[in-house]
Amino acid sequence: MPTFGEYALSARLAGASPTDLAEDAGVTFLCNPNNPTGSLTKRTDILSRLILLKNSGAMLFCDEAFIELSDPQESVADLRDPGLFVLRSLTKSFSVPGIRFGYGFGNAALIEQIETARSPWTVNAFAESYAMEAFLHFDELAASRSAINRERAWLIVQITNLGLSCHPSSANYQLVNYGKNVAPLCTCLAKKGILVRDCTSFGLTECIRIAVRTREENTQLIEVLAACMR
Repeated sequence: MPTFGEYALSARLAGASPTDLAEDAGVTFLCNPNNPTGSLTKRTDILSRLILLKNSGAMLFCDEAFIELSDPQESVADLRDPGLFVLRSLTKSFSVPGIRFGYGFGNAALIEQIETARSPWTVNAFAESYAMEAFLHFDELAASRSAINRERAWLIVQITNLGLSCHPSSANYQLVNYGKNVAPLCTCLAKKGILVRDCTSFGLTECIRIAVRTREENTQLIEVLAACMR
């Protein structure tokens, strides 16, 4: 399954060699929900995978950047296992990508190792102040999840009516299969003021990823998408 490409890049920068073979990996990366597909892995399945990895001497890195907009009940951020590190991000849940604020959970010994290797001054004062306030409003994200689920279901119906197919998603984005190279489609959409994610960088040359937004914005997307397909 295609996933976020920066895991492989980070591995190379750290001197490691990316592999698709689980038995050869010292660290396995799991994006949950996955990007760009939006697929959500159940907590029970993650725990089973963690046990298998630990038995082979490997670790699990679980990226939960989008889980607060999906289903936080499937999170494993509450676990403190030596073989697990969980990454989170406020930038997705609160629509503030510019502050670049991420945080993680892990076993105390692992966190100490990370802190030793981490560059100093990685968070500026503004981002820290925003984050501390945002943490007080996590309960409000339940309303966001409800709205996302409702609008995503509506979007899927509209996109399917255009003759396109959608990958099952649990996140605030939807992977759409156009059936042919998406470059001309993305160009047409951009000229009409609609920006979508060309998924060529994920190896999906026939797919775009769209955000689930308000009904007014989603309606505009469908209208422009239909026009560009004609």
